[in-house]
Amino acid sequence: MRPAPRRVAYFPDSFYEINGVAHTSRNFQAFAVRHSLPFFCLHPATRGSAISYQTKGELATLEIPRGSAVAFRLEKDLSFDPAFLYQKELIESHLRAWRPEIIHITGPSEAGILGLWLSRTLNVPLVASWHTNLHEYAAQRSTWLQHMLPKSKVPIAEKRIEDIALWACARFYQTAELLFAPNADLCRLLEHATGKHCALMPRGVEADLFSPAHRDRGSGDDVFVLGFCGRLSIEKNVFLLARIREQLLERGITNFRFLIVGHGREESWLREHLPNAEFTGVLRGEDLSRAYANMDLFVFPSHTDTFGNVVLEALASGVPSIVTPDGGPRYIVREGETGYIRRDEDFADAIASLILDTALHQRMRIEARAYAHSASWDSVFEGVYRNYEVVLTGRAAYLETAVTAAP
Repeated sequence: MRPAPRRVAYFPDSFYEINGVAHTSRNFQAFAVRHSLPFFCLHPATRGSAISYQTKGELATLEIPRGSAVAFRLEKDLSFDPAFLYQKELIESHLRAWRPEIIHITGPSEAGILGLWLSRTLNVPLVASWHTNLHEYAAQRSTWLQHMLPKSKVPIAEKRIEDIALWACARFYQTAELLFAPNADLCRLLEHATGKHCALMPRGVEADLFSPAHRDRGSGDDVFVLGFCGRLSIEKNVFLLARIREQLLERGITNFRFLIVGHGREESWLREHLPNAEFTGVLRGEDLSRAYANMDLFVFPSHTDTFGNVVLEALASGVPSIVTPDGGPRYIVREGETGYIRRDEDFADAIASLILDTALHQRMRIEARAYAHSASWDSVFEGVYRNYEVVLTGRAAYLETAVTAAP
């Protein structure tokens, strides 16, 4: 007899925003709906919305707005609102009535803090997934140090900030019974830092939405399009795009242009240093699909991404990708088959070789699509649920032993 599906309460850091956590969270909720799984999702509402609790079938959603007078901005579309924590009593009442068997958080946000708090209050097992390298972000955003310290001391100070931030994050994640991370290196890092087991939780892709079929460039458009999609920020190493442009021009290669999708703090700098580039802003749905499909090579210079959903979406669109040897995207790209894995200083050479070798480029386009087509969100979340079962079975065994041993 097949066991009843577990009752999962999911507390993501973000849901409607444009980032990897939100994208994964929307797909997680959609997976639960497709398979009629009991799923409670607490997440921040869109700006200006009111508190909302709705149920439909096995899905319960509780949306609480951010944006009080004490909220502070983290990104253009993302903030941290301490006032969110004052909703604990409301959330607890809904959660008690819903009776979760396990609570899943995605980080040390207001929602994550509440998830930890409520797991203790309700005596429900807690699991936590790692989506963002916050320790690396903290170090990269410490550029103010350059104005306060001798140049020789800046790398040491940045490394110290990264270590402290990792220690703080590890203390938070250590409260969970099981951790998830999108790549093997991060699993090893978290296991060492927390002493807890970490299971893989990669990402999937919607292979119908992201497809070469959406390419609609004219047959006479033979300019090689270098694409980027993501937050235009220092963490994504977007300054390398301008250096790539300069290096290609120095090699006498001029038949290329950039297509930049996204927004962020460095957009004005990029507009100044990437003349003739097309900046689309944030795109969604079919508009995003067309943008990917109209690229010829996806250039993703980030050193901090834990996985790189955008890389997988590009591959599904038949677009080979070039990524760095750091972070999660290198696990997606197959060297020489679906793209390249290169250091910053070698990006331009690899791009130039692909612009000049049209046969190799065409083979990579075919391989990229074939590889991405094998990934699915269902397989990702089925693995997550299998790990939930391990946690819950272990918890039940522990409680049974404790009762037997009681005087």
